[in-house]
Amino acid sequence: MRVASTCFRFLTLLIFCGCLKPTLASNSVYEQRKQDYIDTSLTYSGENKLVLQAFRGLPLDTAALNLVLNRVPTRETADFDIIHLIRILYLTNGTYDAKILPVLNGIHYWINYGDTLHNYFSENHGVMWMGSDWLLHEKYNRPIDNRLEARLKHYLQLKVQFGFYEFFSSTYGPFELGGLLNLADFSQDTLIKNLATKASQILLKDFLLLTNDKGSFFPVAGRNYPSKYDSPYGQNHNNLTYLMTGFGPAPQGASHAGPFLASTGLSMDSVIASWRPFENFTMHNGHSLDTGFIINAALSTTDRVVFQWSSGAYFHPSVVQETAQLLRDSNLWAQNDFALLAPLSTIPPQNMPGIANNLSSISKSGGIFEANIAIFKNRSITLSSILDFWKGKVGFQQYPCVANVGTTAVYTGSGEVKPIWGDRNPNNQNTHLPYVEQHKNVSLIMYRPESVPNLLGDNFAFKEVALHWQDADFDQVVEDSMWLLGRQQESYVAVRRACLGEINTLRACPTVGGQTWVIMVGDSSMYSSFTNFQNVVHQSQFEERWYLDSLTSQYVYYAKVVVDTTTIDYAWGVDSTATGIANLGEDNLNWTVYPNPANATLNVEWKETNGPALLQIYSIDGGLIYTHRGNEKSLSLSTQSFGNGMYVLKITTAKSVNSKRFVIEH
Repeated sequence: MRVASTCFRFLTLLIFCGCLKPTLASNSVYEQRKQDYIDTSLTYSGENKLVLQAFRGLPLDTAALNLVLNRVPTRETADFDIIHLIRILYLTNGTYDAKILPVLNGIHYWINYGDTLHNYFSENHGVMWMGSDWLLHEKYNRPIDNRLEARLKHYLQLKVQFGFYEFFSSTYGPFELGGLLNLADFSQDTLIKNLATKASQILLKDFLLLTNDKGSFFPVAGRNYPSKYDSPYGQNHNNLTYLMTGFGPAPQGASHAGPFLASTGLSMDSVIASWRPFENFTMHNGHSLDTGFIINAALSTTDRVVFQWSSGAYFHPSVVQETAQLLRDSNLWAQNDFALLAPLSTIPPQNMPGIANNLSSISKSGGIFEANIAIFKNRSITLSSILDFWKGKVGFQQYPCVANVGTTAVYTGSGEVKPIWGDRNPNNQNTHLPYVEQHKNVSLIMYRPESVPNLLGDNFAFKEVALHWQDADFDQVVEDSMWLLGRQQESYVAVRRACLGEINTLRACPTVGGQTWVIMVGDSSMYSSFTNFQNVVHQSQFEERWYLDSLTSQYVYYAKVVVDTTTIDYAWGVDSTATGIANLGEDNLNWTVYPNPANATLNVEWKETNGPALLQIYSIDGGLIYTHRGNEKSLSLSTQSFGNGMYVLKITTAKSVNSKRFVIEH
């Protein structure tokens, strides 16, 4: 018996250290962990245990149930309660129908005239409302609008094909999971059930991707709240990560999301097997805005606009006229989510595209429909970045670069500096987003804010950049010139600050033109000791400068960091098109481009590549339209799909960044 127990502990250790992938045997541990979680949660009071009582066949806490039912009609986030009530209806087989159904039948489940209370259109809210409406229809034959089935299936297919717009959100993801699991567990429609199952598994795998071996989840995110980065445990999402991995302390009582996972019949084999202690790759999430227009084209006008909103495309110039028209037709300008731009409500919808273009520093960057995300994980440390994401423009709850060091989060944010991060403007955690480039365990973070028109008040007037760094979380903190280094057990982090000093008790810098930060993570397996890590950081090189690029007649902000074996640099022109780090004539270049003008084909030839070269083509307005990386000495690419006009070709190697304009004439 002792030998068997020792073998079991050894196998568990191998699984959690990453030496073996979890197998079906590990799922018996998962099932036991669920039962222990339910047992513990049932000993605590509170409304979140209602689902678990229903799951176990126990009488529901009457006071807790009445509390939920009484607030549903007037609660802004009523869908949070409704998905619990739906699950209770399905688990209790009619026992509480008479009590719950009258409340649920008195609620609107989709966008309707003058409803400024509810949000039906962000990604997580959408599936909770639609899924609840559908399940009430299936179980009780409740009347639905004739577009619901197509709308719901479209939503689920989008998640399975493109992932989640609110990617890695520890705020919104757990609520979305509840809506999905209700459909996966209870829907009678085979397609809806299968799609919801796949979408649930994708979402859970996303959580595990950036969960470290201590059960801490501090990710880069398309949408999130600052409170999610202050404490590693005791939050809604921790119930999910603990149930799946067993990492971190066991939750004391149920959160909102935990009971859904604890009571689901969802197959978890592939989800549990997806956790790995090491990651180093770049993932593509979502789709382009133009692709969104195509995939949503078959929807009704209202549904099409709402789906655009779910991807963050509210006031983008390409969608703003439809947005303004729907807000006017449905009398929704007073809805909280549109309050920021309510001063524009008197403008005719047909005039809105011009306004949105003039407000491009705000109107475009709400979009979370597409992102390239660099991910690095080494057991207890993670570093994740959204690469080249709306740089210079206003951010909306977006977290473009975050390090997780053991059980503490390190990141930067632009805007008014307040001692408590949760006191910052809830709408925009960054008044200007940085350009971020990450190579393995190092990120270069550059800030260069675009100007914001005064008509929106002082919401975006503050340009300071602050560092989220909690000294008490570290066992050791060291300063080395501009670098700030921290050690938590065997996990390390180093931040090269843009300045020395503080604003309102936080390490922060005022922005004059631009500023650059660097974040680097490591641990004892990578650098042996913290002393060696310090030595590597001490030997780093950093450069930043401004210069006039005669090629474009623009001032360019350039920064470069060389640390360990990693070199990252970037040249940021005022129009956000990288135009090179030197004013080079054709005779100085190690590559040639012909013919110029080009018709059907453009040829590029290198005299020497200095290793892999990255070729990028930008439209003259700054849009990236082509990317190629390789070691070839020559490349011939078709330009038949390019429109007539001028383009910028940029070639990046390990030793240089150069650019050249060329013209397409068909």
